Amino acid sequence: MSQFDIKSVTIDTDSGVPIVLETGLLARQADGAVLLKHGNTMLLATVVSAPEPKTGVDFFPLTVEYREKFAAAGRIPGGFFKREARPSDNEILISRLIDRALRPLFPETYQNETQIFVNLISADKNTPPDALACLAASAAIAVSDIPFNGPVSEVRVALFPDGNYQINPSQPQLAEARLDLIVAGTEQDIVMVEGEAREVSEGELVEALRVAHKAIQGQVKAQKELAAQVEKARTKRPIPPAEQDESLLALMREKVYPRFYEVFTSGNASKKDRKNQLKSIKEEFIAQLPEEEYVLKAGLIGRYLGELEWEAARQAVLDTRRRMDGRSLDEIRSLYIVPDYLPAAHGSALFTRGETQSVTTVTLGTKLDEQIIDLALHQGTQRFFLHYNFPPFSTGEVKPIRGVSRREIGHGNLALRALYPLVEEVVDNPYTVRVVSDILESNGSSSMATVCAGSLALMDAGIKIREHVAGIAMGLITGSDGRYAVLSDILGDEDHLGDMDFKICGTQKGITACQMDIKVNGLSFDILSEALEQARRGRLFILEKMNAALPKPREDFKPFVPRIVKIEIPRDMIGQVIGPGGKMIQDIQNTTGTTIVIDEVDGKGVVEIAGETAEAIEGALRRIRAIVAVPEIGETYEGRVVSNVAFGSFIEFLPGKQGLCHISELDWKRVNSADDVVKVGEVVKVKLIGTDEKTGKFKLSRKALLPKPENAESNGRQTR
Repeated sequence: MSQFDIKSVTIDTDSGVPIVLETGLLARQADGAVLLKHGNTMLLATVVSAPEPKTGVDFFPLTVEYREKFAAAGRIPGGFFKREARPSDNEILISRLIDRALRPLFPETYQNETQIFVNLISADKNTPPDALACLAASAAIAVSDIPFNGPVSEVRVALFPDGNYQINPSQPQLAEARLDLIVAGTEQDIVMVEGEAREVSEGELVEALRVAHKAIQGQVKAQKELAAQVEKARTKRPIPPAEQDESLLALMREKVYPRFYEVFTSGNASKKDRKNQLKSIKEEFIAQLPEEEYVLKAGLIGRYLGELEWEAARQAVLDTRRRMDGRSLDEIRSLYIVPDYLPAAHGSALFTRGETQSVTTVTLGTKLDEQIIDLALHQGTQRFFLHYNFPPFSTGEVKPIRGVSRREIGHGNLALRALYPLVEEVVDNPYTVRVVSDILESNGSSSMATVCAGSLALMDAGIKIREHVAGIAMGLITGSDGRYAVLSDILGDEDHLGDMDFKICGTQKGITACQMDIKVNGLSFDILSEALEQARRGRLFILEKMNAALPKPREDFKPFVPRIVKIEIPRDMIGQVIGPGGKMIQDIQNTTGTTIVIDEVDGKGVVEIAGETAEAIEGALRRIRAIVAVPEIGETYEGRVVSNVAFGSFIEFLPGKQGLCHISELDWKRVNSADDVVKVGEVVKVKLIGTDEKTGKFKLSRKALLPKPENAESNGRQTR
């Protein structure tokens, strides 16, 4: 009898390649472990949760890590150490996809530190693993004894030009998709959405979510079947009850709630003022309590204050149909837009929406500035990338800065996805483009401010995107009585206290990117459709203001932007342009002050020349064209005298190409010695008059370019 008690379930897929979930063989000391197999792709997901709650925290201490093993794809990592090091941006983004789907489904009172690891241990380059990682992670929790309000699963849904939707298409198929969404959900509801699109409509997006949720329901059912086979999963750990003091809660509801409600209905537009008012109310209440009671119940009091603030903020919106800053439900905050804000940047824009502000720059570089991608499943370069920075002063806080946060990577990726479809369309863009958004103030929707500022900065830099892209964040407040309110352009507090954060980006024609996190069960497709339509109206309003500030890209790049010129040369001439050991190309760069990159593309040599001035580029072009030029009989060239011999002069008339100017072709008059006419090193104009039939050597003439004397004989000799 085997020592392993292996259990498994199989999930049918549209591709015909089933997904298999297996437990009992690998990582048995984890609280839960599942091996997901889909063709040659294998993901190992594990979960471990501490036996005791973590004290002194007011959040669920969950860590989610996704890693790709290079060996899974038959590769050795690059770099000096030749081993997997810190997670790549791609791994962090997939970790976030898993985390955002799982975190809301753990019980609120469960505070045991929990770690989830998902490792890609075998990879098929045609099967994107990001759409399978959450399924594996949720299945690992399902077969454990950890309490969880799941299962949950994620799928990719793609919309193709023929109007068909497909679940988890292959990597080659994705290249043709108009819509690429990762959707997470439980058996009843959608909980998370992330994706990009090529200007799809709101209706097409909603239909994609319907198709995705149907596939999710099948995967959730399979997880339940697997868990039912595992004895440990049948008895979950007890969920600690929330501490309660009804008399204290009643007192706080009487003393504190009305004052909270008043703050949220006052229409004060200042985040700082509201924060100070709420803080004052809390401090006044605590000051009225006996010291011994507060010490005994400090944690409970803090929790009740948070719950009453949450309730008051939501109830105020549902009752008054106004926001905490006085706006109507669909009103956009005031906009302040300044293109070309930084005079020395290649492109820039200041975009302020209420108390959220981004200064975004665009820098244009050469091919040498491309970002190198070295992942287990993808290698190459990319010429458009976006970085998002969120310093602590933007929210008036003091925090240590320890590298780029996962949040910054996620927000930057969303803005990148929103802008990329328009940048991708630009024909003959020779530049590597880096966009950097620095958030200087934040009160909600800073990633959407990045999209707007990024679009303006691209146009300011002279990148010929055909129209602007704008972003808006939508929120939702729901009540137990069935009332709800969809909020446009949400504040930070409305994100924190609300039920939904739905970011939608796009042009006037359609959606280019979206991200949604839902904190409430039972969000209907009708409410979702209403939110999308309200977002479309808000997006069009913002686009109108952006077009008023900068309606189209600059006609030309700014004077200090390096100019780039591309030319094609024969493939067999690449070596001559580079020269032995790079000597020729280095000399051209040094003497002209340019940067030159040569690539072989489709059997041709592509030369990219970047320089600060047109003169510098023209100088490099002349030299390169001279190197690759094919000598033409009858053409005139400037050449350098290499040597003089008894029968004439050898002249280099093109780089690497010499010809003989016979002594009879140096001048119309009789020449006894070549030294009498030209000196070694002298630059002279010559005409290519032919080639030697036997040797193929070039024949040059200087006298053919000189005026012919009247008494000159036909043989070129002057008569005596």
